[in-house]
Amino acid sequence: MSISNALEDKPRYVLVTAAYNEEKDIEKTLHSVVSQSLLPLKWVVVSDGSTDSTDEIVRRYANNHDFIHLHRIVERHVRNFGAQVAAIKAGYEILRPLEFDYFANLDADISFEPEYYEKLLKKFQDDPQLGLGGGLICEEKAGVFRSRPSNRETSVAHAVQLFRRHCYEMIGGYQQLPYGGPDWVAEVSVRQKGWNVRTFKDLPVHHHRPTGSVGGMYRGCYRLGLLDYSVGCHPVFEVGRCMRRIGQKPVITGALVRLWSFIWASVSRHSRSVPDDFVRYLRSEQLQRMRFRKKT
Repeated sequence: MSISNALEDKPRYVLVTAAYNEEKDIEKTLHSVVSQSLLPLKWVVVSDGSTDSTDEIVRRYANNHDFIHLHRIVERHVRNFGAQVAAIKAGYEILRPLEFDYFANLDADISFEPEYYEKLLKKFQDDPQLGLGGGLICEEKAGVFRSRPSNRETSVAHAVQLFRRHCYEMIGGYQQLPYGGPDWVAEVSVRQKGWNVRTFKDLPVHHHRPTGSVGGMYRGCYRLGLLDYSVGCHPVFEVGRCMRRIGQKPVITGALVRLWSFIWASVSRHSRSVPDDFVRYLRSEQLQRMRFRKKT
């Protein structure tokens, strides 16, 4: 029996993709979605002021597939870490009136197998407490796609985060944060509300443009330190995380920059980007992880 026949009631899911000048990779994503054994109810591709052929590529697919909708943002705005979240929120508002069960963010440089979403949604049906799930991010190295070193079973990459709708709306959706990290805050909020979060190793997805640090490695590490402080990372956890990275060449100095910016933000008493109850919950999780490492 096929997976489709096994599903008594096919779940209804919708997608949003925030795209900015993605002509190099977005067709891989488009092809992956239109090839799905279980198609989305609607897919809004939000072109955030793209100046290349991104829009033309999306329109070509939209002409042949009614569930694809291109939404252009033409107003000028600062291109910062909040811009992508704003684009996703714009796409979600278009979808909100529809009757759907699941919402997924999908980056414009991702590809996956034809049964990816059907298999993923089956896992949600099997676990009523699963609020956020996604596949395993794999990136190319020496011509072979391998699991990204930072992958964890209890953390879902932003590029493929799929939420139960009730869960997504319960946490208030993605938040616009000054130093990025909306996916991180979202998944911690999901657990804080009592839902499960899981990445599934048997659902690999290919990430065709590995994440880099805009403006260089040191600028990126400096931002990460500010991000860690702004969401309330426990100081002991932050020191331990940076110390572990110091032994991993060639990012020794990058880890020190990240730790220095965290300390500087702490001493300067920068404002937090999240409420106090979130900080308490995140720190309790981090302390628990540290205790687990000591036991193992």
